[in-house]
Amino acid sequence: MNTPMLHAPIRLGMVGGGSGAFIGAVHRIAARLDGEFQLVAGALSSTPEKARASAQALGIARSYDDFAAMARAEARRRDGIEAVAIVTPNHMHAEPAITFLKRGIHVICDKPLTATLAEARKLAKVAGRSDALFILTHNYTGYPMVRQARAMVAAGDLGALRLVQVEYAQEWLTEAAEKHGSKQAEWRTDPARSGAGGATGDIGTHAYNLACFVSGLTPEALAADLSSFVPGRALDDNAHVLLRFAGGARGMLWASQVAPGNENGLRLRLYGEKGGLEWAQEDPNRLWFTPFGEPRRLVTRNGAGAGPEAARVSRIPPGHPEGYLEAFANIYAEAARAIRARRTGEAPPAGTIYPTLADGLAGMRFVEACVRSSQRNAAWVTL
Repeated sequence: MNTPMLHAPIRLGMVGGGSGAFIGAVHRIAARLDGEFQLVAGALSSTPEKARASAQALGIARSYDDFAAMARAEARRRDGIEAVAIVTPNHMHAEPAITFLKRGIHVICDKPLTATLAEARKLAKVAGRSDALFILTHNYTGYPMVRQARAMVAAGDLGALRLVQVEYAQEWLTEAAEKHGSKQAEWRTDPARSGAGGATGDIGTHAYNLACFVSGLTPEALAADLSSFVPGRALDDNAHVLLRFAGGARGMLWASQVAPGNENGLRLRLYGEKGGLEWAQEDPNRLWFTPFGEPRRLVTRNGAGAGPEAARVSRIPPGHPEGYLEAFANIYAEAARAIRARRTGEAPPAGTIYPTLADGLAGMRFVEACVRSSQRNAAWVTL
């Protein structure tokens, strides 16, 4: 590919995300929010007719019938894509990612990394030989107050961590939505497309990644009790997981998609010898900090007490809420910084953080360990 202008928008392609795809629309909004990317090509559906119609509706200049043809053609063009967003179901992450990495095209991939741990390891080998970057969109790490919490833990504000509590509760699969026309439910409850984990792989990996990102701890072992409460469902819709971390800290993770009254209840609590932190995704601009023996303190996005780590991923003054789409866009903005730095052979700006292939591998090991543990009556297994 021809060397791009240093400050020109990054030419982006997309695999998946055609008409009616929720996550594809989210990626497109996130990519364009800061003007860093321009979507110019896509293989938006496995059905050529739908792919072309979706591209026309979105004003995408170049539509391809499949991702392999897209990778070949775009790699040959002087104005070909520099990065590709992969927004397909889990079983279609590995092959497109490998194909584009081999062509030297940066990959921005939705989570979890792949459908299986074996696929993840194969992808990791290819990525290790490629000059292209791999970014995984664990978007909750992009929230400013999550960055604030991470910085406070790293600074020792909580002292040595003892307890990590994380949960992600939803209600949308309380009934058999997969049998009543919900395309999202159909593939997310299908082992052939989702992989071995249901709620564990879908939202459990988000909870696990968030806990590790903020705490900085390394999980060593877990004990998991996975359940499929809806009759006939092939994958788990509820998970209770105990965690043991290096250094002695302990954790609990609950992921459920059959919890009525919960929409997207991602919540993290951390407790150390000197204090505790609490953050909830549905109230993302607030972080609660309680030093031991002192009153509870509220830290708000861009407010008093918030530090530079949160400020660098905030866009507007305090009191104006920023949420899910902005956090997602922060991952794209961080990716853009890294890609632009790669253009010039320089290191990304200080503080640039985005989920990597290593995070994706960790998530796949988590899913595999949860399934293995549950099959052994919730026995402890090593990670």
